[in-house]
Amino acid sequence: MSIHLASSTAEHDGLPTPQRWHAMLVIILGIGVSVLDGTIVNLALPSIARELHSDAAHAIWVVNAYQIATLVMLLPLASVGDLIGHRRVYLVGMTLFTASSLLAVFAHSLSVLIAARALQGLGAAGVMSVNAALVRRIYPRSLLGRGMAINSMVVATASVAGPSVSAAILSVASWPWLFALNVPLGALVLALGWRSLPFNQPAPVSGSRFTALDVLLNMLMFALFFIGVDRLGVRGHAGQDAWALLLAGVAVGVVYLRRQLSLALPLFPVDLMRIPVFALSMGTSISAFCAQTLAFIALPFLLLDAYGRSPFEAGLLITAWPIATIFMAPMAGRLIGRYPDGLLGGIGLSLLAVGLALLAALPAHPGNADIAWRMVLCGLGFGLFQSPNNHTIVTTPAPHRSGAASGMLGTARLTGQTLGAVILAGIFSAWPPHDGKGQMIALAVAACCAAVAAVFSTLRTRT
Repeated sequence: MSIHLASSTAEHDGLPTPQRWHAMLVIILGIGVSVLDGTIVNLALPSIARELHSDAAHAIWVVNAYQIATLVMLLPLASVGDLIGHRRVYLVGMTLFTASSLLAVFAHSLSVLIAARALQGLGAAGVMSVNAALVRRIYPRSLLGRGMAINSMVVATASVAGPSVSAAILSVASWPWLFALNVPLGALVLALGWRSLPFNQPAPVSGSRFTALDVLLNMLMFALFFIGVDRLGVRGHAGQDAWALLLAGVAVGVVYLRRQLSLALPLFPVDLMRIPVFALSMGTSISAFCAQTLAFIALPFLLLDAYGRSPFEAGLLITAWPIATIFMAPMAGRLIGRYPDGLLGGIGLSLLAVGLALLAALPAHPGNADIAWRMVLCGLGFGLFQSPNNHTIVTTPAPHRSGAASGMLGTARLTGQTLGAVILAGIFSAWPPHDGKGQMIALAVAACCAAVAAVFSTLRTRT
């Protein structure tokens, strides 16, 4: 009896070390390639449009199809993971991602490539939706902070590495190789994942569950919002149609969320949002990623147009931010459990707010060192915030709702990034970026968003 209890406890408190390393390698490769593919194609769009005999406006949907498919399916697949098992959703998602990457390699027309990218996004949603839930089962509670730190570091790196990786590949090969490299990586993830990813026994939940209508409303809400934002400013088509799409997304969202309130296992986890520390963590994440996106889109305009830096110099200066994040993430992971997550996140986001404010206050002709150390300060602050915040989001719910929490983790990131793009579009429409004023205002607003996130994070220490 005692042997059985010990083995049962060990099974529910992480994997043994050899299997843990293999499983974490699967997580690193899977989340890395799925996040990376969101931006890796951007640099190749002109050549894709030229070779497939299309124009730039249509070629943009090679990017949009992936992003929309990922966003609209994160929460549905997270809920499915809670019902049938996170491992199963992850492996099916990676299978679809790998197969659709092969389809993209041999795409002979733009419509086929867009369809392949949509399937890729659906597969990536399967990976992202249960990624953090699997990390929770891979690591014992005493080491979970380190696992979340590794996961956060990979996401942060992959989210900004797309253009650099794309440039390296396109310098020696044509655009289909951007997708061809996914095939052996995907096959490796599947082979390792089949042997090492942990199983989970979904807990039975009595009462009504979500239906196909809920999934449809979820897809419509996020799709309308994303396309409206895209037309509002990111692609330069602001107008009444963009606002109509945004308002339609809000209207669908009201109907959708009202339906979720009566469900025992809601698709949009309103049950988790009733937990104060979870809701505050979501607000923290959305505000922080809004600040990051405002900065990451505004900084190239500032460095290239206002300060006259070359693309190579601008790339190196901006890279100081993710490098500092990578440096800080493991240290943040070791601090989890020793200090409250809300305190760590509050300190990190305060550093981010100060760094952004200092970037907004740069002189007219700054040196590279003046820019670089401010970037480093932002990266250190972001790295200190992300792992503890993700740890709180994933561990607050009961184990049988880990998938929903994992899905909300990705949803918060994408929502914050989308809001950042909306705010920046409005700033640039009022203050065009040619003289640097719009960029400085954007960085100041980003600093305010980071400060709001710091307040949200610190409030968690009182709940």
